[in-house]
Amino acid sequence: MRKLPRSFYDRETVEVAQDLLGMHLVHVVAGVERVGRIVEVEAYLGPHDLAAHSARGLTQRTRVMFGPPGHMYVYFVYGMHWCANVVTQAEGTASAVLLRALEPVKNIEARTNGPALLCRAMGIDGRRNGHDLLSDELFVRRPGDGSGPIRIVRRPRIGVDYAGHHWARRLLRYYIRGNAFVSRK
Repeated sequence: MRKLPRSFYDRETVEVAQDLLGMHLVHVVAGVERVGRIVEVEAYLGPHDLAAHSARGLTQRTRVMFGPPGHMYVYFVYGMHWCANVVTQAEGTASAVLLRALEPVKNIEARTNGPALLCRAMGIDGRRNGHDLLSDELFVRRPGDGSGPIRIVRRPRIGVDYAGHHWARRLLRYYIRGNAFVSRK
């Protein structure tokens, strides 16, 4: 069960988003390994995608999105919740995949069916913004159980109506069909 290499993230965002489904997110907190199976994600395609934070350009907040692939972009929303993204594609592209839901695998007791709940359960907050996913503390790996193929459902992203009809209705949210931990069907 090795962590994913940088080349995994340095690809088209939609491909990375779909390929993240079924992978394990691992965060070592106080020596304890928390593991969750990624079951729902959303793709944000860069500055031309009006739902992406990078659509507002390079700012202090979005700097990580414009950086190299394979890093975490963690941001604070509604003044109370953290959300975690995986930066994709080449440096300067400013694309990312939002982690929306996890299926608990190991040492996770709290709910994980939503981006803020996922972060809370995994112990991910602003201190992990810019974190390199090739580290030993927070990374993504292939599951070791030899899981078979999954069926992917495509739906519009959630909460992006502000981006206009074209971007709000695009089928850029992906989840594992039939998984009980998906945030919304």
